[in-house]
Formats: sequence, structure tokens, C-alpha cells
Amino acid sequence: MTLAKHEQLPDHDRPPDAAPAARVRRARTTPPWWFALPAMLLFAFVVLVPSGRGVYYAFTNWDGLDPHFSFVGLDNFAEMFRDADAKQAIWHTLLIAVSITIVQNGVGLLLALGVNTAIKSRNLLRVLLFAPAVITPIVTAYLWRNLLGPDGAVNSLFGAVGLDGLRKDWLGSPQLALWSVIAVIVWQYAGYSMVIFLAGLQSVPKEVHEAAAIDGAGAVRRFWSVTRPLLAPAFTINLMLSIIGGIKLFDQVYALTGGGPGHATDTLSTLIYKDAFTLGEFGYSIALAVVLAIIVAVVSTAQYAGLSRSERATS
Repeated sequence: MTLAKHEQLPDHDRPPDAAPAARVRRARTTPPWWFALPAMLLFAFVVLVPSGRGVYYAFTNWDGLDPHFSFVGLDNFAEMFRDADAKQAIWHTLLIAVSITIVQNGVGLLLALGVNTAIKSRNLLRVLLFAPAVITPIVTAYLWRNLLGPDGAVNSLFGAVGLDGLRKDWLGSPQLALWSVIAVIVWQYAGYSMVIFLAGLQSVPKEVHEAAAIDGAGAVRRFWSVTRPLLAPAFTINLMLSIIGGIKLFDQVYALTGGGPGHATDTLSTLIYKDAFTLGEFGYSIALAVVLAIIVAVVSTAQYAGLSRSERATS
């Protein structure tokens, strides 16, 4: 006897449908999106809305006080190409960012290799080398402003050892001021890079180094062929932090030189501050801030993509 389709008996040998159970498990493990709604609303109110209004003001001639202002289109952005100070500030910003990225990470890597040894004082050295990174940047800047002054400790030291020819106005010379600022920043944050590299070095298995040494590889060869590829994540983190921090740099530059002498150390951040709060050109300063944000986004995205590709290639 053949039963109709709706009269078929259940097949007890066939396993039950797993889809409903999977949906139940997914519903239990996935938190509802509305849990994040309060934080998303706060973020939109504090960050997104002011940022959107700021972008709008970049296309106006607003002076920061007068409620009446005009829409000027792309005039503020066109003015940047005619403003020698803005072009110089962009160049200084990129120069500082690249210099800090190269020198700070190079020094940090050398320090990490030095304290990643069996010397007895390695823990004390780690603390001392990392200590400048935890000092407030503005305090560090004022400290070095006194040290690098015409009658500061640096020039006094050169005079005491008979090297009067090396006495310079480190922060007052247009040729030396920018490099002095870079040196101060490297001094403060090289220890920070050291800690990240040190964490990467301590994660490298000792057995790999021992095997390479048995194969006859020297110290340089072991570093280049064994250690360096395994430090790829540390390189990615350090390079990203230093390039973004260098592009956005403001505190140390403003406290050390105020962008001077003249405009010899002006960056986009210091120029934005001056145009907004000294000259009252809020529309133009916000346009500069938009350009700064675009530079940070483009450089960081390109750098991350390149470093991630390199990290995958070496892994």
C-alpha cells in the first residue's frame, strides 16, 4: 500500500534538521547590536557631528566668533597652494614624520637588542630607557628648551670640555631648530619603540637561534635571516605609531620653538593653531585640519597595507 505524501510516516533513521539548532546557537552567542547603540550615539554626538560641522566650516570664511559668515567653496583649499607658510608646514610635517620613523625605530631596535642580553643590569636599563616615554610631552619640551638654550647645559658642557666651536643656538637657528626638535622627540620615544621590539625579541624561540648558530650563521646573519622576519609584527606596530604621531605632532614643537624662528619649525598642527587662535581665520585653519586628516588617513592606510603585505610574505 502506498501512502499519500502528507501521510508519510516519519523517518526515524534520518537525523533532525540542524538549521534550527544552529540558528538558536547563533542567537545565543551573538549579542544584540543595540547593546552598542548608546556608545555609538555618544561617539556620533562627540566625534562625528563636530567633525561633520568642521568640514562644512572649511568651505566658509568663518572667523570663529561672528555668527554671520559666507560659503566660499574651495577658496580656502586653493589658498593653501598660494600660501608659502602652508606649503612649508606640510614639508616640515612630512620631514619630521619620516625622520622620527627612521631614527626612532632604528635607535629603539638597537636598544632592544642591547637589553635583550644576559647582562645583570638589563632590568634597570630597561626602566631607565623607557622612563622618558612616560613623562608628559610638554614637560619634556620645556626641560629640553632650557637644556638647549644659548646658556643651557648643552652649550655649557661643550664649553667646559673645550669644544666652544660646538656651542650653538640650537632652537634659535633656522638651520638647527627643526633637527633639534626631532632629536628631542627621538630621545623621548625611542624607549617606547624599544619596549615593543623587546617584546618581539623575547617571543623568538631560542632553539631557532641555536640551530642557526650550529649551521654556522654569524650574529648579523642570524638577526637578518631569523630575528628580523619574526619581528615583522613589532615593526608594523612601531612604524604605524611613529608615522602617525609624527604627522600629528604639536605639543613638543609648540613648547620648544612655537613654530619659530620665523616659520622654520612650523608644522600643520602649529599652523592650524596659529591661524585659528591668533589670526582668527577659523575657516582656513579647519581647511588645513581637513588636509592634515587626509594626509594621516592616506599615509597610515598605505603604510599598513605595505607592512601587512610584507608581514605575510615573511611569515
